[in-house]
Amino acid sequence: MASLSLRHLARARTAAPWAALVCTRSLRFSSSLLDIPITHSPSSLPDIDPSKLEVIQNPNPKTPPPASTLVFGHTFTDHMLTVPWSAANGWDAPRIIPYGPLSLEPSSTVFHYAQCIFEGMKAYRQPNGKVTLFRPDMNMKRMNNSAHRIALPNFNCDSFLELIKKLIRLDKHWIPTQSGHSLYVRPTMIGTQTSIGVSPPNQALLYVICSPVGPYYPQGFKPVSLHGTSEYVRASPGGTGAFKVGINYAPGVLPQKAAATLGYSQNLWLHGPEHYLTEVGTMNLFVVFKRPDGTHELVTPPLDGMILPGVTRDSVLALGRGHASGTHRLDLPDKFVVTERQVPMKEVQEASKNGSLVELFGAGTAAVITTVDKIGYLGEEVIIPTGSDGMGPVSRIMWKELVGRQTGVIPSEWSVEI
Repeated sequence: MASLSLRHLARARTAAPWAALVCTRSLRFSSSLLDIPITHSPSSLPDIDPSKLEVIQNPNPKTPPPASTLVFGHTFTDHMLTVPWSAANGWDAPRIIPYGPLSLEPSSTVFHYAQCIFEGMKAYRQPNGKVTLFRPDMNMKRMNNSAHRIALPNFNCDSFLELIKKLIRLDKHWIPTQSGHSLYVRPTMIGTQTSIGVSPPNQALLYVICSPVGPYYPQGFKPVSLHGTSEYVRASPGGTGAFKVGINYAPGVLPQKAAATLGYSQNLWLHGPEHYLTEVGTMNLFVVFKRPDGTHELVTPPLDGMILPGVTRDSVLALGRGHASGTHRLDLPDKFVVTERQVPMKEVQEASKNGSLVELFGAGTAAVITTVDKIGYLGEEVIIPTGSDGMGPVSRIMWKELVGRQTGVIPSEWSVEI
């Protein structure tokens, strides 16, 4: 292994982990401390093969409920995709089967050692009736990276995505036609080894379920309030904060309850003695400052190993940089820069007082954009500006552009037709 050096540390703090993600059995993995190539030995075991797909139709299909009754993540479609894996035989034949319970031994390692990863993506019905996914290649790459981090098997991204498309095609009538609605797609992989022991599992299950969902804010945008949380930690250097693993989420439930008892909607996760901003609840975070010369600075924490490389995060950065460079101008201020840097809570606090804080918002798949109107921090209320519609001058434009591209109102190469 390469030795720890200032050169490695500097590179790890500035390199974008997306560049290190690949979709083969030879995986270059960017750790949170070192950018070290880690490769699996060549394997002759079978990878996922879409040509072997078996489809078993649900004999008792349900009638999709009225779109107005949908609650996020509570309703599921008629079918699910499953692909079992074993260390002895590799990836087995995929199956689309009726949605239903999984049969797992009580000793399965997912229950004991949290060998679980997942992704969140959406399928959208376009105005012309076609169905699309939004940047699904990024979800596939991130899922492989997450699998590698907790010693679950990797897979061919294109093959898995082809199977997901087949599942969505089968259940596409579940996608509501109403504006703002979509089909939430949840790819998941779990360790299913039936003997207890902390080790890479010799069995795993890759599966996908789908859920029709409505707008995250059906009554319109309403900014959320945050509790500046330093007594709990979401992620730490060298940990799993940069990966979408199940263990990242359960420990956040108690802090969420604690924030709610104080009257706040979500946690603002702060790190280190400087109280650097990291994430908002389960979303990536953005801050907009106005510099003395009038330049608007869109800032987000760097991918330093503690921050999840979100698809929406990457999209907001790409849109902001396109505007700043002049390659794709949006209805944003002319003097505009995009920065990935650490932001201490003290900087936000002072900017709120001196009027240079423009807005603060979260970005993620479920809600797309969530704005913030105040932060409770060390006994003080830090006020965040918001517009009459609950959004700010940057978040409003980003939301319109992203939703337009997702739904087909704005043509985009990010929309992949199913």
